Amino acid sequence: MSNQDNTRRRGKAPAGERFADYMDGRLGIYGAAKKNLRKVFPDHWSFMLGEVCLYSFVIIILTGVYLTLFFHPSMNEVVYHGPYVPMQGVRMSEAFKSTLDISFEVRGGLLMRQIHHWAALIFVGGMLVHMMRVFFTGAFRKPREINWLFGFLLLVLGIFTGFTGYSLPDDLLSGTGIRFMQGVLLSIPLVGTYLSMFLFGGEFPGTDIIPRFYSIHILLLPGIMLGLVVAHLILVFYHKHTQFAGPGRTEKNVVGMPLMPVYMAKAGGFFFLVFGVIAFIAAVATINPVWAIGPYRPDQVSTGAQPDWYLGFAEGLVRVMPGWEINLWGHTLVLGVFIPIVIFPIVLLAIGVYPFIESWITGDKREHHILDRPRNAPTRTAFGVAWITAYLVMLVGGGNDLWATHFHMSINAITWFVRIAFFVGPVIAFIVTRRICLGLQRRDRDKVLHGRETGIIKRLPHGEFIEVHEPLPQDQMHTLTAHEQHKPLELAPEVDENGVRRKVKRSEKLRARLSKGMYGEDAQIPKATAEEYHEITSGHGHH
Repeated sequence: MSNQDNTRRRGKAPAGERFADYMDGRLGIYGAAKKNLRKVFPDHWSFMLGEVCLYSFVIIILTGVYLTLFFHPSMNEVVYHGPYVPMQGVRMSEAFKSTLDISFEVRGGLLMRQIHHWAALIFVGGMLVHMMRVFFTGAFRKPREINWLFGFLLLVLGIFTGFTGYSLPDDLLSGTGIRFMQGVLLSIPLVGTYLSMFLFGGEFPGTDIIPRFYSIHILLLPGIMLGLVVAHLILVFYHKHTQFAGPGRTEKNVVGMPLMPVYMAKAGGFFFLVFGVIAFIAAVATINPVWAIGPYRPDQVSTGAQPDWYLGFAEGLVRVMPGWEINLWGHTLVLGVFIPIVIFPIVLLAIGVYPFIESWITGDKREHHILDRPRNAPTRTAFGVAWITAYLVMLVGGGNDLWATHFHMSINAITWFVRIAFFVGPVIAFIVTRRICLGLQRRDRDKVLHGRETGIIKRLPHGEFIEVHEPLPQDQMHTLTAHEQHKPLELAPEVDENGVRRKVKRSEKLRARLSKGMYGEDAQIPKATAEEYHEITSGHGHH
C-alpha cells in the first residue's frame, strides 16, 4: 500500500492537495482555472498570426535580457584592440565596442544579436499582417474597438522600439538614422530646436543619446508594450474569440477546441516552430553586420543606407518630397521634411480610427462575433488594399537609390514614379479591388443558385448542349449565404407631416452619402434568396 493511501486512511489529505486547497482559499485559483482553461477557441490558420506576434515578443524579451548583460550604453571614446583585426586601432564608442565584443567574444552572442533583430522584424511584420486580417474580416467591430486600439498602439510602439534598438550599436548606419531623426525634429516649427536639444542633451550628437535610447528601449517602451499585450489578451478572453461563419456558429456561441489541453498543446508546439524558424533565419542570414559598417562619425554617411522596412515609408516620403522651403520673419520652414513627418502619422492614424469611422457611417451598434469574408465588404477591403498600396509605393521611394543601382534605372525616374504613384496607385487599387470583390460576390451568387460546375457536357433532346451542375453541400451553401445585406442609411424627410421644414446638418448629409457609397446598389451584389433558390431548383427558368 502506498504512502498516499495510508495518508488517506488516516483522514489526512496528501500534501499536494492541501497546498492546492491552501492556495485556492486565498487566491481563488481553482475557480478561475476551471472556467478559463476550458474556454473554447475556434480553429483557423489566420488566427495564428496573432500568436506569431506574441511568440516573437517573448523571444525579443528573452534575447534582449541576455544582450543587456554584455552591452555598455556609453558614448565614451575608446580604441579597439579586440579579435576583429580590421577594426584594431580604430577609435569608437564603448557602445560600438561592446557590440563587437558581443559578436566576436561572447559565446553565442552573435546568434543572440541576430535572433533579437530578426524577431523584432517579424514581430512588427506579424502585427501589421495580424491587424490587416482583423481589418479585412471586420473583427474590429463592437465590442472590440478598444482592443483594436491596443493593437494599433502596439504597432506604433513596436516601430519606435525597433528604431531605438537598432540605434544602440552606434554604428555608421544607425548613426545616420539618428541624424535623420534629428533633422526631422529640427523641421518642426517653433519647438523643433528645443526638442532636439532636450533629446540629445545639447548639440548633435552629444554624449547622452545612446544612454537615453538604452533606457527607453529596455525599460519604458517594453514595459508599456507588455502591459498592452496583457490587456489585449485579457480582452480576447473576455469578449470570446471571433469565428468565421459556418453551420452551428452564431453570434452567441463559439465552435472550436478547449484551451486545455488541445489549444495549449497546439500553441506550445507553434511557439517552438516560430522560435525554430527565427533561429534558422538568424543562423543563415546576416543582419546588421556592424563590423562591416564601422563606428559612427558625423562627417561620414554609409552607402546604401536603409532603415528597417517598417520605417521605409517615412524614409520614402522624405526622399521623394520636393525640397520646398518658406522663409517667414527670418525663420526657414523646411516643408520638404515637415510635410512628410505630418503625413506619416496621419497614414498610421487612419488605421487606428477606422473602426469608429465605420461605426459612425453604418450606425451599427450591435455586437459582432461572426467574421466577414473580405469579398462581402468590398468598400472596406478596397480601402485596406489602397492603404497597403500607398505604403508599398513609399517603400520603393525609401530605397530609390538601391532600385536605381540594382536595376540600372534613373533615380529621377524612380522618384517621379513614386511621387505620381502615391496619389494614383491607391485610387487604382481601390477601384480594382472593389470590382474584384463584386465579381466574387456574383460568382458566389451563381454557385448558390446553379450549383458547382462539374465539367460534364450534356446534350438535350432538342440538340442544345449544357454543362451539368451539381448542388453545393449544405455547409458551403451556408458559408456563401451567411453574410448580412446591409442597407445604406437614408435621410429623414426634410418636411415633416405637419409641413414644417427641418434643418439637415452637413454631418447627416455626409454620413448618408458615405453610407450609400459603402452599402449602395453599386457597392454590393444582392445575395441569393431562398425564394430564388427554390424557383430555380424546382425547374422554373432552368434547363
